[in-house]
Amino acid sequence: MIRNPILPGFNPDPSICRVGEDYYIATSTFEWYPGVQIHHSRDLVNWTLVRRPLERASQLDMRGEPDSCGIWAPCLSYADGLFWLVYTDVKRYDGNFKDAHNYIVTSPTIEGEWSERSYVNSSGFDPSLFHDDDGRKWFVNMQWNHRTESYGGSPKTPAFDGILLQEWDAQTKSLKGPIKNIFAGTELGLVEGPHLFKRNGWYYLTTAEGGTGYDHAVTMARSRNIDGPYELHPNKHLITSKDHPEAALQRAGHGQYVETSDGQFYHTHLSGRPLPPHRRCTLGRETSLQKCVWKEDEWLYLENGTVVPDVEVQGLRHALPIEKPRRSGYNFDGAELPKDFQWLRTPQPERIFSLTERPGHLRLFARESIGSWFEQALVARRQEHHSFRAETVIEFQPDTYQQVAGLTHYYNRFKLHAIVVTLHEKLGRSVTIMTCGGDYPNGRLSFPIGGGVSVPNGRIQLAMEVHDNDLQFFWQAEGMGAWLAIGPVLDAGVISDEGGRGEHGSFTGAFTGMFAFDTSGRAKTADFDWFNYDEL
Repeated sequence: MIRNPILPGFNPDPSICRVGEDYYIATSTFEWYPGVQIHHSRDLVNWTLVRRPLERASQLDMRGEPDSCGIWAPCLSYADGLFWLVYTDVKRYDGNFKDAHNYIVTSPTIEGEWSERSYVNSSGFDPSLFHDDDGRKWFVNMQWNHRTESYGGSPKTPAFDGILLQEWDAQTKSLKGPIKNIFAGTELGLVEGPHLFKRNGWYYLTTAEGGTGYDHAVTMARSRNIDGPYELHPNKHLITSKDHPEAALQRAGHGQYVETSDGQFYHTHLSGRPLPPHRRCTLGRETSLQKCVWKEDEWLYLENGTVVPDVEVQGLRHALPIEKPRRSGYNFDGAELPKDFQWLRTPQPERIFSLTERPGHLRLFARESIGSWFEQALVARRQEHHSFRAETVIEFQPDTYQQVAGLTHYYNRFKLHAIVVTLHEKLGRSVTIMTCGGDYPNGRLSFPIGGGVSVPNGRIQLAMEVHDNDLQFFWQAEGMGAWLAIGPVLDAGVISDEGGRGEHGSFTGAFTGMFAFDTSGRAKTADFDWFNYDEL
C-alpha cells in the first residue's frame, strides 16, 4: 500500500514525471536554497531525495525576497532526451503585486548539472510545459490581475484571472504566437497550478482552486482543442476535502496526473494534516498520491469513488515499504552539507557556513539577524513528524550580546522559537530563549526567561522536544550527564501555515536547525559537531 503523505513535511505543489520505470516528483521550495526538491521512486511507495537543481546564482538568487516568496510550483517533464524544469521566482508577496518571473532549465539527467535558465514571462505564477504529440510545446500559467483587493493574506477571486496558453519555441528559447486565456476556473475561484496532458484525442487540464487552505481542490476540465473551450468534469473537482472536515488529509489540491508503465493511473496532490484544537498544519503542505480510474465517459475519477483523498491507496504490485529509522544523525564529517539540510535565499553558502574550515564540524559564520531576508546563517532540515526531538552541541564564545548562536524551531521571521548561547552583562556567557509567536507585521521577539542562566566555558548541548502543539527546550554543559529543562512550554503550533496571520498568510513549513547571527558585523563563528533528529 501507498501510505500518504508519501513526502512528509514541507513538500508542496507536487509535479510528477515518469521516464521508463523511474518516477520523479518536483516540489516547491519557496525561499529555501537550493531551489526545487526532486524525489525519485521506482515503486511509488519509497521515495528518495536525489536533487535540488537550482544551485547557483545564475539560476536562482533570492536575497531580499520576503517570506513565502521564491520558488513556487515547479513543473517537471521529459521530452527530446531532456528533463525540463519550469519554475517561478516570486519577488513580492504582500500588496497587489506578485512580480512573478518564470524560467525553464533542462538537463539530460536528473542528477547532473542543469542548464542556465531561459526567461519565459512574468504574467503570473505556477507555470508548466506540455509536450504535444506533434512536437509542439505549450506553456501555461495563471494570470495575475493586480487591479483588485487581493492582498494581505486574504485572496479574492478576481486576482486569479484565468489560465494563459502560449506556444514555446525550444530552438529560439522564447514564446511565440498568440496568448490565449483558455480557462477561467469555477465559482470556487483562485484558479492556479495548471497542468495539461492528452489522452484519446482529449486535452485534459487540471488546475488548483480554492487557495492553499481548507477549500483547496484539484479541478479538471477537457477539450478537443488545446486552446479550448474546456468543459468541466462532472464533479468539477477530482480531489478535494473542502466539504469533509473529518478527512485525515485536508487542504487537498494542486497536483498532476501520471500513468504507470503497466497502465495504472495516479494523481499527486498536496495535503495537510491539522492538529486539534486549532486545526494548524505544523508539517506544512505535504505530498500525497491517489489511485485513479478512467470510466466510460472518458473522465478520470478517484478509485475510491469519491473526491476525498485516502491515507492508504493501492500501490504497484512489487512495492514493499522500507522502514525508516527513527533517528537521523548527522556528524558533519563530509565536505558537503547532508542532503536533508537547506539554508535561506543566498546562492553564496560559503559566506554563511563551511564543513572544511574545521573538519568534522559545521561552522557557521554569523551574519544578519535571524529572520533576515538577505543573508542569515541558518542551516536546517524539515520537521517530518508531529512529535520529535532535535539536539546538537555548540562551541561558541560570544564577545557581546550582539553575537548569538543556537538551535531553532523556524518557520519565518514572524514565527520562530530558539534556544541560544550569547553573552549577558551580568551572567556572562548564558543560555536563554528568544521567540516570535506570529507577530505580523512587526516581528517583535520576546524573551520568556530574560537573560537566562549562566553557563560554564566549553561545549554546550542544546535540545528541543515538540509534542504536537507543545515545545520544551533543554540544555546541558557537555559532561553534566543530565538534560535540564529551561523556560516555559511554548506554542509549537504557531510554527505552521495557519500560525500568526492565519490561513493564506504563509504556506511553507516548519524546520529545525542551527543558526548564528552577529549584528556587530564581525562574523563570529559558531561550530556544531553533530545534530540529531528523532521521531518521538
